[in-house]
Amino acid sequence: MQKTPKGLRLHIGIFGRRNVGKSSLLNAITSQSIAIVSDTPGTTTDPVEKSMELLPLGPVVFIDTAGIDDIGALGEMRIQKTMQTLERTDLAILVTETNIWGEFEEKIKNILQKQKIPFVVVFNKTDLEPINATLQQKLETAGIPFIGISATKKEGIKELKELLLQTTPPDWFNPPTLIGDLVSAGELAVLVVPIDLQAPKGRLILPQVQTIRDILDNDAYCIVVKERELRNALQRLNRDPKLVICDSQCVLKTVADTPKNVWVTTFSIIMARFKGDLAIFSRGLKAIEQLQPHDKVLIAEACTHHPLADDIGRVKIPRWLQQYTGVHIQCDICAGKNFPEHLEEYKLIIHCAACVLNRREMLTRIYKARKKGVPITNYGLTISYLQGVIHRCLEPFPYAQLCLKN
Repeated sequence: MQKTPKGLRLHIGIFGRRNVGKSSLLNAITSQSIAIVSDTPGTTTDPVEKSMELLPLGPVVFIDTAGIDDIGALGEMRIQKTMQTLERTDLAILVTETNIWGEFEEKIKNILQKQKIPFVVVFNKTDLEPINATLQQKLETAGIPFIGISATKKEGIKELKELLLQTTPPDWFNPPTLIGDLVSAGELAVLVVPIDLQAPKGRLILPQVQTIRDILDNDAYCIVVKERELRNALQRLNRDPKLVICDSQCVLKTVADTPKNVWVTTFSIIMARFKGDLAIFSRGLKAIEQLQPHDKVLIAEACTHHPLADDIGRVKIPRWLQQYTGVHIQCDICAGKNFPEHLEEYKLIIHCAACVLNRREMLTRIYKARKKGVPITNYGLTISYLQGVIHRCLEPFPYAQLCLKN
């Protein structure tokens, strides 16, 4: 369970003022000294993450954040980091003290409710004094779950874990499938996996591993080949596979080698459906036809890998866009957690497969783009579109085909 990718873990954010015991709470829950604890306000500067297995929830990531009442120029930057943490928070813990509820608590509560993030309120330091009765009544009337604990004495931690379980979004226990609805039990999928400079040494990339696991979870089976072996592998089968999935960079050859009666798509496209919104991404492709000279396109990567000589996001996609449109287009790159706020200057956003993001963070990025009126799509869809095989790659997803046409 410790090797479960962060993007597939329940993200639990811990929020509150400085010195209310957020870091002590994280240490108490994990039974480890993860976060530095001090009586000095503002000890936590950047978000601190801890991946663990929290029974019976399973794999989770706890995120300890800086105080929302931080001060000064650095304090503003810390608050901004804390607010960005909300974008990937599936479940929140709002920490305060037994007799404190003011503008900062109200602010976080309102943001959580507006963004539909389930949360619990934790009153810390109940070993020093009981929870204020007026506060209790206020939260009970509002239907907000709360609990009193002592992080330093580890009192109420078991009860808090039970409350977190009760408050966890129902869809966490029924996660979406990558391709289980496409490849039924007993059916075969063929995975086309190039082994090139971008393939990590000694292992497969995350979407490929996740796809294999999803196939096995759904009682189907698969074979894995490189792009040069696909045609021969298909000829040696005594029946056609249900689906062929390939890396986007070899989509043209894969489509050419796959019989027309067999579905074919890419790992990036199935990740677009799994982590984002395939319909919105498909509509976003139409913006490619509207690009004019010197328009700006944002290439967004979720991870911060070391760029290679012929990097897919930094080199290949910009080159293919230029070749397809015939005009000079300015492509800006953002990587990691630094998704720009001023999106309105872009005519199109092309996002990676988002395998290291959780779904909430990817959907938040989509929401930000749509709020600014900027079309958004992803790597796999873009490459298939520019290579002229997008309609073939969307055959398993008729609703996405309609979004591209209409």
